[in-house]
Amino acid sequence: MQGEDPFDQGAGSILRQPKAVWATAGASVVAFMGIGLVDPILPSIAKGLEATPSQVSLLFTSYFLITAVAMLVTGFVSSRIGGRKTLLTGLALVVVFAALSGTSSSVAELVGFRAGWGLGNALFVSTALAVIVGAAAGGSSAAILLYESALGLGMACGPLLGALLGDASWRYPFFGTAALMAIGFICITAFLKEQPKPARKTSLLDPIKALGHGGLASVATSAFFYNYAFFTILAFTPFVLNMTPYKSGAVFFAWGLLLAIFSVLVAPRLQKRFGSLKVLGASLVLLAVDLVILGYGNHTTAIVCTIVSGAFIGMNNTVYTELALGVSDAPRPVASAGYNFVRWFAAAAAPYLAPKIEEWSNIHIPFVVAAIAAVVGAVVVWIRRTALTHEAAELEPEHAGEDGVTVFAN
Repeated sequence: MQGEDPFDQGAGSILRQPKAVWATAGASVVAFMGIGLVDPILPSIAKGLEATPSQVSLLFTSYFLITAVAMLVTGFVSSRIGGRKTLLTGLALVVVFAALSGTSSSVAELVGFRAGWGLGNALFVSTALAVIVGAAAGGSSAAILLYESALGLGMACGPLLGALLGDASWRYPFFGTAALMAIGFICITAFLKEQPKPARKTSLLDPIKALGHGGLASVATSAFFYNYAFFTILAFTPFVLNMTPYKSGAVFFAWGLLLAIFSVLVAPRLQKRFGSLKVLGASLVLLAVDLVILGYGNHTTAIVCTIVSGAFIGMNNTVYTELALGVSDAPRPVASAGYNFVRWFAAAAAPYLAPKIEEWSNIHIPFVVAAIAAVVGAVVVWIRRTALTHEAAELEPEHAGEDGVTVFAN
């Protein structure tokens, strides 16, 4: 793929795709928006429902806990009913539970509805990439770049939408997401035809069996610690910044833009020059340094460090995914499911533990713990570097990027 321009206006261009691909990619943007949607309105939700930060942070915990467990189910479902029906089922669940979230009268109700939302999102995003690759023109490179661009745009726009709608009421972002996903449901129903089912049906235990591979298990373990650091920033920082929804949304919009730029444009170039393991190790250490400065700096410093962290997170997401999808001989969907099953548990733990750690100590220590987690992730990669390098050909600098742009495996 090296030397090809996916934005070229020829037949293989990322911009020249069937309506089915654009419909799925558009719905993917909204699906990824749902991850950061609640960021700017967490303090507003806490105030509106008279809840503590640790209680409100359970919105992330329930969402990602269900997402993690659902990773064992998505392949099982899609290999039996097909990609189109799986997408529509996931979208329907998101529409229902996002709308119900907006009607919540207590934080317990909202946490429960977010869990249902997480199940729908897992079914959708885990299937969307395969559907886009199958329906896209120009091969997998352009399709995967389109998918990752959707991810970056969604992660950037989620906080912005949350801020714009949440300034009037914390309930409106949930209703807005439900409406957008309903539009996505209609578009996919209209434009996406059912694709052939895989020749082999995936069992519920296949992702767990895939983790028996030492390389994949090492990547998943390292990503577990990294994700703890990632979601400490995403779920806990809004309480530390304590800004209006508009200002908080602007901060996380800038954060999301850096995430997208470094994930799609910067990481592949650095991988090609230095190799995946060196890029990942350096990025994790720099993220740890950023977290410590964020935790001990003044308010302005905290804002800057929050935004800058998007660059490191974007690079980490891309490299981890490439490692997870290439380090073992398991089929990519199975390897991705096993990898995500492990790492999303950290995404569920961090939003709950960070406010609790603050209650037990002070506001600085949650960021110190997150920084230590990032360093542990780097140490795991360093200890297992020989096995990872030998088992994944694309880790070598001269081979990086041959398989096209990689994706944040959701």
